[in-house]
Amino acid sequence: MLFSILALFAFGIGSFFTKVAAAHNAYSPSYMLVASLSTCIVAIVIHLLQSRSFELSATMLALSSLGGIIGGLGFYAVLIALRLGGQGSIVFPIAGLGLIVAVILSYIIYREPLTATKLLGFGLGVTSILVLSR
Repeated sequence: MLFSILALFAFGIGSFFTKVAAAHNAYSPSYMLVASLSTCIVAIVIHLLQSRSFELSATMLALSSLGGIIGGLGFYAVLIALRLGGQGSIVFPIAGLGLIVAVILSYIIYREPLTATKLLGFGLGVTSILVLSR
C-alpha cells in the first residue's frame, strides 16, 4: 500500500509537470524525450543498486516495447489535449480511466475477481468524470 501511495503522488506530480509543459507550449516530442530519458536514468540507477544482470525474456522484451509504444502514444495524446486548451481537471481524470481497461484485461486474462464493490467504484469513477467534464 505504501508504494501505491508513493506512485499516486509521483504520477500526480509528473502529470502536473506535463500540464506546465503544455501551458508553456513546450514541443511535445522534445518534452517526451527528456521525460523518457529521465525515466531510463532512474531505471539504470535502480538496476545498478540491485546488482542484478539484465534479464528479460523475448516475450517480455516484446511486451515492454509494445507497452512503451502504447504508453508513449497516450503520453503524447495527453500533451496535445492539454496544449489544445484542455483543462487538467478534465484531461487527467479521463486519461486515468485507463485503469478500467487494465482491470478489465486483468479480469479476462488472469481471472481476477470483479466484486460488487469494485464495480460500484468503477461506476463512481465514470460518474465523477462526467461531473468533472461539465
